[in-house]
Amino acid sequence: MSRERLREMIDEAGRVAIFTGAGISTESGIPDFRSPGGVWSKMSPIYFQDFVRSEEKRREAWNRAFSGRAGWTGKEPNAGHFAVARLIASGKAKAVITQNVDNLHQAAGVPEGQVIELHGNASYAGCLECGLRHELADLKALYDATGDLPACRDCSGIVKTATISFGQTMPPEPMTRAESEALACDLFLVLGSSLVVFPAAGFPQLAKQNGARLAILNREPTDQDASADLVLHDEIGPVMTSVAPAN
Repeated sequence: MSRERLREMIDEAGRVAIFTGAGISTESGIPDFRSPGGVWSKMSPIYFQDFVRSEEKRREAWNRAFSGRAGWTGKEPNAGHFAVARLIASGKAKAVITQNVDNLHQAAGVPEGQVIELHGNASYAGCLECGLRHELADLKALYDATGDLPACRDCSGIVKTATISFGQTMPPEPMTRAESEALACDLFLVLGSSLVVFPAAGFPQLAKQNGARLAILNREPTDQDASADLVLHDEIGPVMTSVAPAN
């Protein structure tokens, strides 16, 4: 019955804002962060300030990135990602706001410009000085050959994966775009987020306060369930496959 209600809410909405967290990607085999067996139970996060000032921490971070220990890259999109892509292709949603860094929305067919990445992207790197993009395969080849830490090929600045680390300033442009989506929608749809990480978790609240309906699909309860118009504790792929428009 709840699935039917979610389908009705999507059909009735003029504009849906989609917000995804780690839970949509666990069905692709990507671990989440905080649960037992998640990323942070296996390795401690490296804070941005430590990465910048410590060559040892940078080397540790790059060893993690090149080995794939965190498990954030190299997986395939699942039914939930494809359902999100269909919602966007239908015009019902204009963009997906995501806390994920795995690039799977793009891999499922969502155009790059319609993915709002609040926490960056683990599939490439960028220079902290000039912002130049660097591909991980190129950096790894040089690292394997020389053992030298990645440096910008243009300005020799420090290079880091394009994720937002603990202690790093949130990028203003995605935050502004996410706020605009939250304020423009009449249905805010949360998929697979525990809604505990702020400021990202503030967007469902913003949409709700602005008059939008709030629907939350997550396996576990969240702190915002009480304010939602619909809550489903279920698997994302099967539910979204049943409610998203067909191709």
